[in-house]
Amino acid sequence: MRRFWRGSAVAIALTAALVVATGATPALADSYPSWDDVQAAKNNAAAAQAEVDRINGLLASLQTAANAAGDLAVKRLGEYGAAEAALKAATDKAQDLAQKAQDAAAKADQLKAQSGRLAEQLTRAGSSGVSLRLFLSPDASGSDSLLYQLGAVSKLADQSSSLFAQATAQRNVATSLSAQATDAEKVRDQLATAAKKALEVATAAKQAADAQLADQKQHANTLYAQLATLKNTVAAVEEKFAEGQAAAAAAAAAANPGGSADGFAPPPGMNVDPAAAQAYASSRLGAYGWGGDQMDCLIKLWNHESGWRADAYNTSSGAYGIPQAWPASKMSSAGPDWMTNQNTQVNWGLDYINRSYGSPCRAWNFEMSHDPNWY
Repeated sequence: MRRFWRGSAVAIALTAALVVATGATPALADSYPSWDDVQAAKNNAAAAQAEVDRINGLLASLQTAANAAGDLAVKRLGEYGAAEAALKAATDKAQDLAQKAQDAAAKADQLKAQSGRLAEQLTRAGSSGVSLRLFLSPDASGSDSLLYQLGAVSKLADQSSSLFAQATAQRNVATSLSAQATDAEKVRDQLATAAKKALEVATAAKQAADAQLADQKQHANTLYAQLATLKNTVAAVEEKFAEGQAAAAAAAAAANPGGSADGFAPPPGMNVDPAAAQAYASSRLGAYGWGGDQMDCLIKLWNHESGWRADAYNTSSGAYGIPQAWPASKMSSAGPDWMTNQNTQVNWGLDYINRSYGSPCRAWNFEMSHDPNWY
């Protein structure tokens, strides 16, 4: 009786969800060939070749499903990054308005106090008393002095009135700013809720991608072993050959014709260290036969694309990572940790540059040769 390999119900449900979300169509778990199929096929060359083709097709479907999960996770992480940026802007605005309201209130209190002091001086001076002394003054010199006093008192009255008006206006400004700050705080709280929700969705998408990748790896190990048996090779050789084919296919297309990063898609707990990424890239130049002069071009290229941030994200195209791979899952050919490991991203990017342009300087020249820039 023919034996079928079956995955867990959880893996099947996850795969189905990814099909709905991304349009990818991974292979059904119960279509995998059994070891009995492999042994039977070895007795017939034509059947063996058919089994080889079928296994290769299943491997391709598994990788497609894993890539779809990764791309979906990056998209959700990009949404989280945008929510975090909006939250920060709203928080800064609320704090700025609150500070301005506080400053305006303090200024209003200061103006009110100054107005009060002038009013007190007016009360002590008594403008009516000055006017009476002016009327009774017997000589011109006395009259001049009293006129001066009357003018001074009048100025004090005008100044007091002006300061009181300014204090009232400043208090109105403070009240208005306080109201704006309260509204901004409400917006901030709403955005904080949205950012929290986006993080939860992004985390779930990342976990789904990790689970799909682990599931794919488990299935792939079995299929590679079967493939090796059919072709009388070892599983490791088959796996390396498949990796090489995938890398070549991934490098055949442009990394990001949609432009440079304009946001972030940070996986939870990810370490972003542009300086360390540059140091690692510099250490890898010799593996491609490039001299140190190429590093300057590489720095310019990936500064322009991503600022050397492993979580850089293009909100329009979906390009991701230091080299801005598009779609992001292309980098899976360099390693399963492409979403969170900046060295893996650098490895993929250097291999892409080598295959497509021959050197970082040629890639940089191509980047600058057209608008919008891409390589």
